[in-house]
Amino acid sequence: MKDYIEKRAVMLAYYILENNATVRATAKNFGFSKSGVHKDVTTRLMDIDPLLAERVQEVLDINKAERHIRGGLATKLKYERQKVSNG
Repeated sequence: MKDYIEKRAVMLAYYILENNATVRATAKNFGFSKSGVHKDVTTRLMDIDPLLAERVQEVLDINKAERHIRGGLATKLKYERQKVSNG
């Protein structure tokens, strides 16, 4: 694996750990695709640093378990804003 890919995977992993970030938020922050970030922090990182990959996977699992809650809150907020603007 190329050196810059390894560095990128580690950089993304530390960002996720430090910020409890989702794959989507990490991709947006760095200007990468979601699928690329996911591939880096799951598949590639396992070959580079298995312990770091395990820690990142824990954060990703928590984010996955909570995503339905975040989606519900976003929908609730959307309709509350519509209600206020429609008076």
